[in-house]
Amino acid sequence: MKRQNGFTLIELVVVIVILGILAVTAAPKFMNLQVDARNASLQGLKGAINGASGIVYGKAAIMGVESADTQSASTTVSTAQGTVTTVFGYPTANGDGIMKAVNGLENKTEWKAVATSDSGVDGDAAAGAKIAFTFANKVPAAGGKASDCYVLYTAATANSAASATVVDCK
Repeated sequence: MKRQNGFTLIELVVVIVILGILAVTAAPKFMNLQVDARNASLQGLKGAINGASGIVYGKAAIMGVESADTQSASTTVSTAQGTVTTVFGYPTANGDGIMKAVNGLENKTEWKAVATSDSGVDGDAAAGAKIAFTFANKVPAAGGKASDCYVLYTAATANSAASATVVDCK
């Protein structure tokens, strides 16, 4: 009589249960990759905004207009993207300021200016004004508020430099 070698039903069930437990514990880590990627993109945009505003401030300082608190023709700085309006040497929080200073913000295919509780959709040219940017595909319909994640740019004031902060995706 030949003896057949193989797995018993109990052994197969145990292996399937172990694989199920491993899948349940590992799946949440892999499903969160999209949120991590979005947060990394927001951090990248924050870095681009801070870098561009620093470059514009450097150009404004060379021109001697870094202390001007009003927007006028004498407080504009030329960049590769066009003429950037400034307030206290940093880009203003609108389409003529930070959106021209950062390459890619003006085309609105990846990033879009949105309203938050702190900002208007198009920002403002005033000192301390704010404008928020989020992913173009996450903007709510009918001019609603910003999605759960965005980068908020705050224009310079007499006492503080311009800054960008990130509200991470959840």
